[in-house]
Amino acid sequence: MDVSARMWERLVAAGAGRRFRAGDVLLHQGDAPSHVFLLVSGRVKVLLHLPEGTLLLAVRGPGEVLGVMGVVSGSERSATVVAMDSCETRALSAERFLSFVRSSEEEESVLLRRAMTRIREGEAWRAETAALPARGRVVRALLRLAVPVPGAPLEVGLSQSEIGSAVGLSRSVVAGELARLREAGIVTTAVGKVVIDDPARLRALAASGHGDV
Repeated sequence: MDVSARMWERLVAAGAGRRFRAGDVLLHQGDAPSHVFLLVSGRVKVLLHLPEGTLLLAVRGPGEVLGVMGVVSGSERSATVVAMDSCETRALSAERFLSFVRSSEEEESVLLRRAMTRIREGEAWRAETAALPARGRVVRALLRLAVPVPGAPLEVGLSQSEIGSAVGLSRSVVAGELARLREAGIVTTAVGKVVIDDPARLRALAASGHGDV
């Protein structure tokens, strides 16, 4: 969560309700940072559009404030955010959001720490993509891209091509690595998603650095 639980409740109460269907674009890369969305339910994916293609940067779930980086920095949107499921949000103007946060030094501190954490996460992801073998990249990507949903299995609601775009691998390479994990009983695959059946073993593989099953 980008803000404290108490501030989240205040922001949700003040925001205007907006619903999005799967596939809808919430935020467009390059747009002015005029507002933020509080993600109340559903999942979204964060995409970076480059001349060479589109990169999947992250998957976010309930409790996230979307569009914070642009609002805090005053720069244009750095990525596009697309709904993966039916999403319920609350919209607040940039000015009103910042006013709420600046009303408490503690909240400002929380927000800045969260922003720095996201920057470090991005740097770690890029380092892993450059240094790890394919199986290590896929294992860690599954853990990064899975969004826990209470009462439901842990899953990554993305295609194999999308997972590949997150770690710089082709769909065929991702499919091969997922097949090894499936044979080991760690994951189950279906069209457009990967269900993590054994999160503990997957985390152990990620910690090994190579993802050896």
